[in-house]
Amino acid sequence: MTRIIVTGGAGFLGAEIVQALAARGDEAIALDLAPSARLAELQKEHRSIQFHVAEITEWARVAGLLRSVKPDVIVHCAAVVGVPASVLAPYRTFQVNVEGSLHVMEAMRLFEIGRMVHISSEETYGPFQCARVTEEHPQRPLMPYGISKLAVEQLGRSYRELYGIESIHLRTCWVYGPRLPRPRVPKILVDAALQGRPLHLPEGASFAVDHTHVEDVVQGVLLALDRESHPFDAYNIGSGGAPTLGEIVEIVKELVPGADVSVGAGDYRHPGGVPVVRKGALDITRARTVLGYAPRFDIRAGLADYVAALRKSA
Repeated sequence: MTRIIVTGGAGFLGAEIVQALAARGDEAIALDLAPSARLAELQKEHRSIQFHVAEITEWARVAGLLRSVKPDVIVHCAAVVGVPASVLAPYRTFQVNVEGSLHVMEAMRLFEIGRMVHISSEETYGPFQCARVTEEHPQRPLMPYGISKLAVEQLGRSYRELYGIESIHLRTCWVYGPRLPRPRVPKILVDAALQGRPLHLPEGASFAVDHTHVEDVVQGVLLALDRESHPFDAYNIGSGGAPTLGEIVEIVKELVPGADVSVGAGDYRHPGGVPVVRKGALDITRARTVLGYAPRFDIRAGLADYVAALRKSA
């Protein structure tokens, strides 16, 4: 049995990782600001799941927990997530994402915890220079979120060189699926369709990005955890495709007949008018070759699974 701390373990992605770890017999310990309904549900299913209240910006709390729990490995999900949130609160974004991550790494150094799998982001690339990007694409983020995630990646490399601590960075992209809390596409389209509400986005039909189902991200995390040694410290974990928002709208309308959803022509903007830099698909060749990563969901299969899950829970 492997003892694994999941920071942000009550959140959207963190809770699904905790579930997968517990289901295969690992000792999963979730750290977060507060328990979520999802985590409470999982604890009823898996008595082995532990939860500890922790704010990763509080050094004493982080250090105390890592010293007492002494995990074999850490999955680091805790973060202020997303471009809009980071633009609205850049100071808090860097406090949590960078200072908090530094607390985790320092505690790992002090208490001899040798590996961390860090949930990074395609935002570290900044504007995509081509339609499909590999891990060798230049990292020139423009928004606070991507800048903070790149800083964490670089800190991980520093701790590897100085102290031999291994940080594996999984660059995920627009993760979606049941229980996604943030009101963004494709969630807002699926929700409106199933609730019978009209939703007409004024622009963005040509915007293309790699939407990645949460189950595929969990698969990538488990594979990264299980590999004994890594020839690389960064992997793209995506679907490998980049559907346009216009295509997503059409798929939602097929899956939910009668859905009154649409999108206008032009570029997409985040809620609040925050611009979106040029995106595209993640090249997942490295993850396929090294980790054996094989995403289950293209956008059509992923949206169908999403719709089915929401109908089942209604």
